[in-house]
Order: sequence, then structure tokens, then C-alpha cells
Amino acid sequence: MDNRVEERQTRIVELVRRNGKETVENLANELGASRETIRRDLTELAKTGRVHKVHGGATIGQVFGEGRFQERMLNQVGAKTRIARTAAGLFHSGETLFIDTGSTTQYLAEELGRLSDFTIITNSTQIAKTVLKPPSTNRVFLLGGEFHIGNFQTAGSMATAQIRGFRAHHAVLTIGALDTLTGIMDYNIEEAQVARAMIEQSKSLTVLADHTKFNKLASFEVCPLARIDRLVCDAPPPDNIANALADAGSEICLADPGA
Repeated sequence: MDNRVEERQTRIVELVRRNGKETVENLANELGASRETIRRDLTELAKTGRVHKVHGGATIGQVFGEGRFQERMLNQVGAKTRIARTAAGLFHSGETLFIDTGSTTQYLAEELGRLSDFTIITNSTQIAKTVLKPPSTNRVFLLGGEFHIGNFQTAGSMATAQIRGFRAHHAVLTIGALDTLTGIMDYNIEEAQVARAMIEQSKSLTVLADHTKFNKLASFEVCPLARIDRLVCDAPPPDNIANALADAGSEICLADPGA
């Protein structure tokens, strides 16, 4: 795909996600393109589920689901998009990645779907589908377990048991909160259990977190701050977190503002 076309379509997705719905006319005006071009773009984007094409425009793609997960996908869209693009450049073809369910990891999946030759192990049906979109040659293993329709994930003892059958170069996780006392935390006990199992079976841990997660508290501990190998974020962490990560030898990767 031509770089200009890809950039325009990425911008279309961002605008639709930010506003929930966009018209062909508004998109054409915003992007300086013809209405016919925008309609063709929407048709292509709808094929991969990135948007849902409706008469006269587009709405949020079906990949977002419903309820709270959809709300999370629409929060901090710009930050999460930049984090995902930066994170995708940190991994290399041929590597195996655990990826947990989350809004930021869903954005990462879209970036990885443009690449090839990764092995992805995930408990998210949406991430599994996204990283396999053509012409990608990625390989995906979907973890079994109790299925939760709200965020399209499997969880529970079956999922964690299956995780222990794999080894990965990287665990790539989203988080609920992060501070210097506890480290990484999550709001859901089953998601915390999945995250802990993925970390145990990985050589390296990469955490994706926008600035709203810093110095916040969530109910369930995942791992200490010192376990993080790389933190990919949209803004510099507060000094207490930055200093603790530096002391632990962890790398802070700031998302490119222009990404």
C-alpha cells in the first residue's frame, strides 16, 4: 500500500475512534481528499474491521465490542496509538510474544498485523484476528479457558495452565495501574493471573502504559516495578517512578509524538 494511502487511512481511523462517528464529507474536508477517495478508504478499512461503514460515513469498528471495553478503546486514543507504533518497532521478526487483552495491546495488534513472521500467544480473540489480517504471515496461538464476551478474552485456570506450555521472548502487557510501592497492578483478578503467568514464561517484559496509569492504585498485584525490562509510554513518568526504573536497569521508551 502506498504510504500516503496508509497515512490517510490511519488518520481516518483515529478520527472515527475519537468522535465515535464521522461523515464522508467531514473526513474529506479534514484530510483534503475527495469524497470518492474517502469512500474507497472506508470500504478497505471496513474489510479489516477497523471501522464500520454506514450510509454517508463510518462508525466504530466491530473489533471494539461493547460496554466498558469499547469505552477504554476510545480513551486516550492518540496516546495509545503512538505507544503501539513505538512498541511495534521494538520487536523483531521470528520472535515469540505473549500479548494480553487490553485496549493498548489491541492497538499494538493492528501494528503487528502490518508485519510478518511473529508468533503471538494471546488470550484475546480480537488480537488473534487482528494480527492475522492479510497479507501478514504471523502465527497465532489462542489460549483456551472461560470466555468473557465483554472484552473478548479467555481467562481462568485453563488459560493460565496453557500459558505454562509456552516460552516466549517477550511478554507484552497492558496494566491497570503502576506505582513504586507495588509495581504493576490490575483491576481484575483473572487478568492479573494471566499477566503473572505470561511474565513467568517470558525472557523479557514490555509494559505499555499511558500517563494516566502512573501513581495509581488497582486491587491486584501483577509484579514488582523492577521486573519491567521496558516501559513504553506517551509521557515521561513522574520522578519517583523514573528513578525506580533507572535503579532497576529498566528502559523507558517514550512514544514518538509524531508517530
